[in-house]
Amino acid sequence: MDNLQRLHESLPPLNFEPDTDTPSQQIPYADSYLTHYQLAAINTAAKAQHNTRHYLGQLNTAGYNVACQYWLPENTKGTVFVVHGYFDHSALYRHLFSYLLERGYAVVTFDLPGHGLSDGERASIASFDHYVEAFDGLLAACADHIPQPWHAVGQSTGGAIVLKHLLEEKDGQSLFQHIALLAPLLHTRNWGAGRLTYRLLHRFISRIKRDFKSNSGDGEFLNFLKHSDPLQSRHIPLEWVGSMKHWTEEFHDLPVNQKSMTIVQGDKDMTLDWRYNLAQFQQKLPNARAEIIAGAQHHLANETEGLRHQIFTAMPF
Repeated sequence: MDNLQRLHESLPPLNFEPDTDTPSQQIPYADSYLTHYQLAAINTAAKAQHNTRHYLGQLNTAGYNVACQYWLPENTKGTVFVVHGYFDHSALYRHLFSYLLERGYAVVTFDLPGHGLSDGERASIASFDHYVEAFDGLLAACADHIPQPWHAVGQSTGGAIVLKHLLEEKDGQSLFQHIALLAPLLHTRNWGAGRLTYRLLHRFISRIKRDFKSNSGDGEFLNFLKHSDPLQSRHIPLEWVGSMKHWTEEFHDLPVNQKSMTIVQGDKDMTLDWRYNLAQFQQKLPNARAEIIAGAQHHLANETEGLRHQIFTAMPF
């Protein structure tokens, strides 16, 4: 953890200008981070295949210093913005990055406030609005420098962030040509019981101990999260639960959006009330296409290799 803390403290400003941004290999303490999360191997392969450059740094947005990174191939088909899920951070999404980079896309990603190498209270947020504001700030910083067309993919809470960003835009004004939502968050499983528990507890305690759930068929990934990832939070702040509850309520008041997109959902997801969620998304997003992946659990970006292939090829880019 010491080197990760030093890296957090020494991240240079990131302007999304390749001529002035600092390549990741020149940043102190970045080597151990890239090696530990197996991003170094991805960088080597992408460099050999598409002469891809990798940059790492921080952006001040929405009142946070947010850790960001991007990969830029020499000749790119466009850019995919990747938004991770709750408890995650961007370094955990190497399989998705590798898939996109092999196909010649640039990739831009960031650690949500309170996650990974970003500032903020660990695994907490006062409102999902703050996540969207951080995402909007990232998009604004990229506007003049990062190749078009743009696409977006969000996993779980990341899917909710992309969706909230989209639904707060005007129809036809989306920054993204294609969007993929991987098990996007709306209602969690046993939602009614969870709401009752929140009402009973949130006035008396500020957090509860996290139970590491089995939300993927990839046992090696689950073991890494629990035992080898120092950036994992060990607690769930009830403030975050309240913010999630507010998101589920405000979703129904947001306008219908006609944009086409793909929602990828596993039929063994024990985290979400996914059947209810898909019905709600279909009403709000009449042109969305649902792809059900048989046997897939919740963490679609880190499922087993065979399921990942189905998940990633279901995305519209």
